[in-house]
Amino acid sequence: MAQGARRAIAQVVAVVVLAVAVAAFLSEEAVRHDFFDLEVYHGALTFWVHGGEIYDFLRAGTQYGFTYPPFAALVMLPMAYLPWHAVTTVSVIATVVTSTVVIWWLVDPIARRCGWTRWFALAVALCLAAAYEPMRETVSFGQVNMLLVCLVAVDLLRLLPERSRWAGVGIGLATATKLTPGIFIVYLLLTGRWRAAFTAMGAAAGATLLAGALFPDASREFWTSALWNTDRVGELAFISNQSLRGMVARLDPADPSTVTWLVLVLATLAVWAWRSRAAVAAGDEATGLALTGVTMCLVSPVTWVHHLVWLLPALILLVDNGMAAPARGRRRAVLLAAAAIGYAFLISRIVWSWDEDFTGVDAFLGSNAYVWISLGLLLGLPIRRPATSSRGTPAQRRKSAVEAGGVAQLPQPHRAAPAGQRQRVGGLLAVR
Repeated sequence: MAQGARRAIAQVVAVVVLAVAVAAFLSEEAVRHDFFDLEVYHGALTFWVHGGEIYDFLRAGTQYGFTYPPFAALVMLPMAYLPWHAVTTVSVIATVVTSTVVIWWLVDPIARRCGWTRWFALAVALCLAAAYEPMRETVSFGQVNMLLVCLVAVDLLRLLPERSRWAGVGIGLATATKLTPGIFIVYLLLTGRWRAAFTAMGAAAGATLLAGALFPDASREFWTSALWNTDRVGELAFISNQSLRGMVARLDPADPSTVTWLVLVLATLAVWAWRSRAAVAAGDEATGLALTGVTMCLVSPVTWVHHLVWLLPALILLVDNGMAAPARGRRRAVLLAAAAIGYAFLISRIVWSWDEDFTGVDAFLGSNAYVWISLGLLLGLPIRRPATSSRGTPAQRRKSAVEAGGVAQLPQPHRAAPAGQRQRVGGLLAVR
């Protein structure tokens, strides 16, 4: 049998074994939420089309209702006319497809650089993503998180590097669907991509005005009342809230310090502004996306565990940076160990060990484990300049800065760098 055939068979076997192991892990560890959030959306939309006000709907026995802007209601409206089984099927398929696309864009450059079989690298990454707690929570709740990640990634990893006139539309639509991705508009402004930023603002405004024209009563209710009713989203101190606000709230659930939270948010935003500008200056758009997603999770008042799918790009880029480092160097060991430890914590449900009691030092450390990981990624994710010659036109240098997958490339360690070339690496984990 040819060596290539043996290798293909070994890879198929490895993927099957990994998939079975992940399935066994999920059968024991995954919590089944029976599409709770999707049922809220479906119930609210059904209530709406039958004459009720969408923001008046609450799921029976809970305080949970429809919390997204009216444009999201417009996009989701078809589900009100579908049977429940079809709604859940579409939700799962949409999450799987968008997750596959985003992970492919991030993993494919690693596979090509390392000489891995590309389908094998994607299959392994998807299996590992299935075990990732935020991903499995997104599927089980019926959330829209990965659809939003995909909209943002289209802009930052595909359209923006090619200087497309459409760059920014995805970010705008994501912002109109759910307000928190609006931080990516700030990211575009902060890094001087004015055209894309104004395109994003125009897309968000246009989608919002369209929803307002079609549903004036719902729009008035959302922007004047529902948006400001924090009781609709749950308790800030709830263990699933892995944001800085949740961390502060767990210190004193009865009277959380707003001043402490604001100080932490301002410090986080300052670090993000510094590092994201450095990433874009280095031509590392993927790291800019990852840093902004991490920051969004930290500064948002409410970041449920399923929102932490926004950490996936940062974890993948840690592996990318590690594999691009010298094979026996300390840098590779540190980066791959950091990625492995972060991933291990984020599949473990460790924070739920303090669900009932988050008092004491051990509880402060353990109940905020995902917050610490987010902070570590914000501070330590490396920034790198691609291996390009200083010669050539600016347009050629910009194009070579990002491969088709949107990830900036490191110099190959076994090749000599051209004269005058410098390698710039940022971040606390950028050790040699």
